[in-house]
Amino acid sequence: MSVSTKWLNEVKWDENGLVPVIAQEASSGDVLMFAWMNREALQRTAESGHAIYWSRSRRKLWHKGEESGHVQKVIEIRIDCDNDVVLLKVEQIGGIACHTGRHSCFFQKFLADGRWEAVEPVLKDPKDIYS
Repeated sequence: MSVSTKWLNEVKWDENGLVPVIAQEASSGDVLMFAWMNREALQRTAESGHAIYWSRSRRKLWHKGEESGHVQKVIEIRIDCDNDVVLLKVEQIGGIACHTGRHSCFFQKFLADGRWEAVEPVLKDPKDIYS
């Protein structure tokens, strides 16, 4: 018996049928990344327990970690008060969420002198992640 998908109707999808998604590490509270989901991606994420996003550049579903092995195990799915942003609380397998080999995609900090600086280390060289 499958779970009803009526809950998907409560999401406020944008004009392209997408909703913004924030992936947050459940254990630390670190914001790991921002992405998009369409209806199918959110449904498949809920069913599989792994983060599946919509790649706007590739125009297809993207199972996080399909190439890198750095999958996101979904602990909890939340939606904001306006029903237009999804929050995934995840366990980041391998500790790397960013394609740059860092823990988080939010590794650049704005400095008072008006420039951005990388303040998080590269944990693994992307050349060693993607072949």
